[in-house]
Amino acid sequence: MRWLIKPFQLLYCIYALLLFVALMLIVFPFAILSSFFGRINGGNMLYRLCMVWADLWFPLVGIFHKNIYEQPLRKGASYVFVTNHTSYLDAAIIPKAVRQPVRPLGKVEMAKVPIFGYIYKNAIVTVDRSSAENRSKSVRILRSVLSKGVSILFFPEGTFNESGKPLKSFYDGAFRIAIETKTPIKPVLYVDAYERLHPHNIFSLTPGKNRVVFLPEIPTENLTNKDIAALKQQVYDLMDTKLREYGASWIV
Repeated sequence: MRWLIKPFQLLYCIYALLLFVALMLIVFPFAILSSFFGRINGGNMLYRLCMVWADLWFPLVGIFHKNIYEQPLRKGASYVFVTNHTSYLDAAIIPKAVRQPVRPLGKVEMAKVPIFGYIYKNAIVTVDRSSAENRSKSVRILRSVLSKGVSILFFPEGTFNESGKPLKSFYDGAFRIAIETKTPIKPVLYVDAYERLHPHNIFSLTPGKNRVVFLPEIPTENLTNKDIAALKQQVYDLMDTKLREYGASWIV
């Protein structure tokens, strides 16, 4: 039966990709305009444009997004969001899931993609992990963004999780910044992104549900850098347990 479905799958993926690009082209002139308003105001304007893009693209390709709040976000609060990473769809989900100003940390390589790359590099904080100087600069920008009341977002696994386990091991960065800036950690689960688009095949996109779960926040105001490992483990254990509870499909 799979060979009968495959041509329709390919046509659907082509449609989704063309729509992705078409909507990006519509957003692009406004993205250029927003760049004249500075890193914070301009970045917030661009993020709202990304929210409009996501609100159009997801339903038009038949992906039905749902935010689930085990604990609601506090109005006006800034967070260090941390989420799992299993799919090329993960970055596109951010403006559909986080409905407040936020700056994700993302790989600098994606900024080289025409049109999308311009929007990408102005909507996020890029990092070149091969350069210690660039990593330090990215951390300084993230701290500055938090000081202006804008949340930040990390994929603490660093790359796609293809281990068959709920999560890969976490890097320290998100937890160090959260402790040093006294900003609460907000763990977020992408439950269905892997099912919608596998990391090993960009033509595996399928319509269907797309759940994002916001777990209870974890305060950091009484922690020091000596607590980084314990905080990281606490967040890891919580996310691991909840991914199993929500039935994440990649878990073997």
